[in-house]
Amino acid sequence: MKTSPKRLTHVTREGRPCMVDVGAKRVTARRAVAEARVRFPADVAATLRREGMRGKKGPVIDTAIVAGVMAAKRTHELIPFCHPLAIERCDIGADFDGADELVIRCEVAVAHKTGVEMEALTGAAVAALTVYDMCKALSHEIAIADVRLLEKSGGKRTVRKGRATR
Repeated sequence: MKTSPKRLTHVTREGRPCMVDVGAKRVTARRAVAEARVRFPADVAATLRREGMRGKKGPVIDTAIVAGVMAAKRTHELIPFCHPLAIERCDIGADFDGADELVIRCEVAVAHKTGVEMEALTGAAVAALTVYDMCKALSHEIAIADVRLLEKSGGKRTVRKGRATR
């Protein structure tokens, strides 16, 4: 079976930017999970754990969760060709992986004609940025890394563990 070559979906044949027309697609349950990792210097991680993840600006994780959900809901305002979506679920969690790395996961779900991977990625990234903002008084050596899509389902392709399948 011969497959057609892949091409960018947000570019016309003439090379101009465009929003994808999802009018003819059918509504399906769409879900995506993304993560971002925040790496702290060892002394900063120890201080945050000792203080119950509270900084001078308040509760770090709770604030990051609120910011991540707000960002996921407003992704279409930040990324030009994302469709506005009435997100039905957005769950954000954060747990340490080892002594000094915080893993933030954002899961987004909707019944729509287009997927929510950009919303999940935006939610995870903004939650991580919020952690940085909340903790930067302790160190500017905090690093945000590995913002990536872990899973997506409900559209043409399914992604599991960062790998796409048909």
